[in-house]
Amino acid sequence: MIAIIDYDIGNLKSVHKAFSFLGVPAKLTSSHQEISAAGGVVLPGVGAFGEGIKNLQRKNLDYLIKKIAARGVPLLGICLGMQLLFEESAETPGTAGLGILQGEVKKFSLSEVTKIPHMGWNQVCMQKKDPLFCGLSDRSNFYFVHSYYVQADEKDVIGKTRYGIRTFSSVIRSNNIWGFQCHPEKSSIFGLQVLKNFSEVIENGSNSGR
Repeated sequence: MIAIIDYDIGNLKSVHKAFSFLGVPAKLTSSHQEISAAGGVVLPGVGAFGEGIKNLQRKNLDYLIKKIAARGVPLLGICLGMQLLFEESAETPGTAGLGILQGEVKKFSLSEVTKIPHMGWNQVCMQKKDPLFCGLSDRSNFYFVHSYYVQADEKDVIGKTRYGIRTFSSVIRSNNIWGFQCHPEKSSIFGLQVLKNFSEVIENGSNSGR
């Protein structure tokens, strides 16, 4: 079973609906017991970085996520959920992120892009082979909605996207941890393939491919 972490923030149900469409057992939950027992965990979300961290802390889910990551359980962060995995964000200065991954979250500059937020379909240029890219071609289109982007350690970047003159880290991978800045659950067949691949990584009990 995949646990989709419920921390009272936007876009949680659409992720659950996508897994249901694929026939993959998944549950939207904030239960520590259910999350700890899950074969894989998804941290989705749309909203503000500070609100996201505050909600996780209120339910003591921040510590639980760190424990799960350290145990080697497959963990997928989506959009805000990806950003929360990092150390800090320009959206909420002085508020620490989960710090599971090295890097920071920065805001797009209008000197580099045409419009903020970055909204709509854009390509993901694959930098490395990965199990979550199985069945996808390079430069597949995914749906994005965000004003902030991650500046990650280059060794963890497996996908990049260009918006205006800014190229940013759109997909990251560090051992058992993945992050997608785009929304797989809103990205038609390409996004559904990513979620299917994530479920198969869990089913096969392997994080191979890195």
